[in-house]
Amino acid sequence: MAKGPKRGKPAGLPTREQICRFIESSPGAVGKREIAKHFALHGADKIALKALLKDMTDEGLVDMAPGRAFHKHGGLPKVTVLRVVALDGDTLWAVPERWESAAPPPRLRVIEKGRRSALGVGDRILARTEERGNGHVAHPMKRLQAASETVIGVLVADTGPAGKPVIWLRPTDKRARYDFAVSDTGDAGVGDLVRAELSGRGAATKARVIERIGDPFLPRSLSMIAIAKHEIPHVFGDEALAEAERAARLPLAPDGREDLRDLPIVAIDPADARDHDDAVWAAPDEDPGNKDGWRVIVAIADVSYYVRPDGALDREARRRGNSVYFPDRVVPMLPESLSAGVCSLKAGEDRAAMACLLTVDRHGKVTSWRFSRALVRLRANIAYERAQAAFDTGVPDEGWDADVLPSLKNLWGGWARLAKARAARAPLELDLPERQVILDEKGGIAEIRVRERLDAHRLIEDYMIAANVAAAKALEAKKSPVMYRIHEPPSREKLVSLKDYLETFDQNFALGQVITPAVFNRLLDGFSGDERLPEIMEAILRSQTQAYYGPANAGHFGLALGSYAHFTSPIRRYADLIVHRALVDSYRLEVPGKTKNLPELTGLGEADRKGLSRIGETISALERRAMEAERETIDRYVAAYLAGKVGEIVQARITGVQPFGFFATVDGLGGDGLVPVSTLGSERFFYDEAARTLDSEHGRVSYGIGQRLDLRLMEANPISGALRFEMPDAPEGGFGNRPLRRDGFRKNVRKDKAGKHMVGKRGRPSNIRHQGKRR
Repeated sequence: MAKGPKRGKPAGLPTREQICRFIESSPGAVGKREIAKHFALHGADKIALKALLKDMTDEGLVDMAPGRAFHKHGGLPKVTVLRVVALDGDTLWAVPERWESAAPPPRLRVIEKGRRSALGVGDRILARTEERGNGHVAHPMKRLQAASETVIGVLVADTGPAGKPVIWLRPTDKRARYDFAVSDTGDAGVGDLVRAELSGRGAATKARVIERIGDPFLPRSLSMIAIAKHEIPHVFGDEALAEAERAARLPLAPDGREDLRDLPIVAIDPADARDHDDAVWAAPDEDPGNKDGWRVIVAIADVSYYVRPDGALDREARRRGNSVYFPDRVVPMLPESLSAGVCSLKAGEDRAAMACLLTVDRHGKVTSWRFSRALVRLRANIAYERAQAAFDTGVPDEGWDADVLPSLKNLWGGWARLAKARAARAPLELDLPERQVILDEKGGIAEIRVRERLDAHRLIEDYMIAANVAAAKALEAKKSPVMYRIHEPPSREKLVSLKDYLETFDQNFALGQVITPAVFNRLLDGFSGDERLPEIMEAILRSQTQAYYGPANAGHFGLALGSYAHFTSPIRRYADLIVHRALVDSYRLEVPGKTKNLPELTGLGEADRKGLSRIGETISALERRAMEAERETIDRYVAAYLAGKVGEIVQARITGVQPFGFFATVDGLGGDGLVPVSTLGSERFFYDEAARTLDSEHGRVSYGIGQRLDLRLMEANPISGALRFEMPDAPEGGFGNRPLRRDGFRKNVRKDKAGKHMVGKRGRPSNIRHQGKRR
């Protein structure tokens, strides 16, 4: 007697409805094998099941997840790969790494029970998903390696082996050495800027386009490259925007606020500032007990009044961490209705402020401080250059109120005291140039210049530092949580490296001494007036540790301060918003302002209190992301500016030396470019790692860091920001030198017979090509 199907299972192939019910009710991943086993299918029925599942997928009844597991259409697989995208206190949120539905991807709360190592934003996990209430939760099964590498690049057409057309992906990262053959262009075409996923290894690597970003040569596209590459959130969700609009309508009733509107407070900012979150006032102290002392007010936008803890707006601000500033746009931490609206301190308009009121003695020491919530009405918004000119000449701008110029003079008077205290403290003095890109009305580059450093800049900087120190110490006095800005002393390894480097200048650097900022300042003083001073500054900068945010105080080495927090820029930094909330709690500064659909309190929320360490780690990483994106974009603008000067001779300075050549930057503009060793002359060159020089075989020529020379600009790529130089007298195609190390080894690269493409094992054409061969 033939063996029949299991009890309760239908004979033959199940219906579509039965398969859907089984997939939805199953606690684990469901693939074809699990479906066949459940319905007791064998032989031809299993073959028919495969065709049925394909039909159901095409009909949109089910979706197939990676690993060939099925789940209901538009839903989440029971087991899937997630990417952690946000942190709220101790709660992590993740989204599916792949999401094919037209609906927005769901956010899953990650439950980390029993995990030995905490997950962080950006981590990938294999997780079991579960519906709870109106949402989903994720139970991590294991942490996964970094995702398949994604690359931002431009699609270019070329001819491959045997004359066949090939589409290549040319990465926008100037450090990239290879182009990649594209297996799938999606909806993008040649010339488009795209995001692509790389698969395969070595010579078998191929690129698949997963997102078309747009035309890389349109105005404002250079910053979009950085936004796309670093995945910087630049579009606010509807919920955050709606909450921002409600917050912007909050009343500014004076109840609970100190009225400072009669004081001539002014804001001094860059001429191109997009927001104004700090303003200052100073006057001689009339208290006879503080002879020659000063009273100072640093008024900061009261962002904590508008951005309430644990709301949608707060979550979005924490996800961004900070605003990101590009030459053509700003990607704000807060929606424009707040960042450029009610939170921006504008002349003649009443604004809510968090005021830091300081008493400064004649030596510049801050002897007391007080924080209050206030109302301010600025007399003027002044650019640094105009403030400096007005103070220097004594001539006010037309349209200024009569008390603006006296207010500026008082600010300089108070700053003279703070500057004395700064000099006694001896913080690290690295005066490194800042590049400024000036755009015309059409978004084209009008000029690139080094931003001038004025006393007006130093004045505002010292007032802000005084307020930041006061905020940290005020919170410490109340034993309140503090989000410190921490800069630890240099590590011994970096100091040893600096010592070795300085010895190439016949400069001794004793490692046995107590290392303070003053030690570095004395070293810089020894190079005063020397053309090598910028190079020494850069070497000292490289020896420093990266500053970060955290609740465990380790001081600020660079500023020579024992306690330091960021208080002065809550519009653009989440760390400052945390400090404001802590001050509200510690000094009972809550003010009326309850409104429908907004959290009531403006102090620290539960997410803030419980997750301060993790928040610090997250916003520190987001700050580094922003700095890298901003720097890369400036490099792209420099390359775009120089693109019309290809073939010309430019003055440059060597900034780095490697066995394969040296890097140089154009004086006054910046932007690093490579001078290949093959263009340096007919002699062989040796790389001296200790001295970081390239030396010719017979000692006739040596190239080292800091050396200035004339170079011919051979390539300027706005998409990657890469520059390439050659020596002015180099023959076309270079001298044919190949890099030669002290050990005598050269790296050999195999090519096909045409010499055009990289060749992998067994002589097969490679899917990657060295960028030096794109012609």
